[in-house]
Amino acid sequence: MTDERGRTRGRAPTVTDPDIRRVARALLSAHGPDGVTLRAIARELGVTAPALYRHYASRDELVERLRLEFCAELAAHLSAEIDQLPDDSAVRFLAVCRGFRRWSLAHPREFTLVFATPSDQRTMMRRFDEPFGRVFLAAAGRLLAGFDIATPPGDTIPPELRDDLTGFQTELLAVLSETGQKFPAEKLDLGTTYLMVQTWARLFGHVTLEVFGNYPIPLASPEIMFDAMLADLARTAGFDRPA
Repeated sequence: MTDERGRTRGRAPTVTDPDIRRVARALLSAHGPDGVTLRAIARELGVTAPALYRHYASRDELVERLRLEFCAELAAHLSAEIDQLPDDSAVRFLAVCRGFRRWSLAHPREFTLVFATPSDQRTMMRRFDEPFGRVFLAAAGRLLAGFDIATPPGDTIPPELRDDLTGFQTELLAVLSETGQKFPAEKLDLGTTYLMVQTWARLFGHVTLEVFGNYPIPLASPEIMFDAMLADLARTAGFDRPA
């Protein structure tokens, strides 16, 4: 005998990992990260929450699995896009920035899960070693290798930031070396590291304001403001050219 959902009464449905992630994605899309709970997933699948523990020890473990999937999907999308472009490091870097914005605006719930979840500094560095981070850093690495980037003079970097930047520089070099490209390590001095941090902060900050509808003024053409910001970054760093 079956119930109104077609399930056999008296027998718990077989739950698979793909089933769990499919329902979790649907809940994320409909309700945001807070709507992704083991209880809600179990209810949709017609099982009890403990039945899900055979696959995931906790909600956090499931959410982390989803975050990594979305990060990988974004990276694959961007890689496919830039592979169609000319072998020009400036063009490809700017394309990665634009592609990141487009994906974020089209997938605000996924963006929130991947990029707007509170994390400590160590976790953020690990994210550069994940698929999207590797695409971004590979594009930045080719840019640094192909251009004489205009970096801030060392004496303009606040002394209070030097230790933090030095630690980030060391970890960044390790990640860049694993991207498979021949990157001249001497080009990643403290000024370049400082510029990279500022560039990511401006890019991420702009996209975040747009995704959450918090831009300071209403814009009829927000993409024009974004492109103007990218053009300013290119002029500042010295890789400005038609993209």
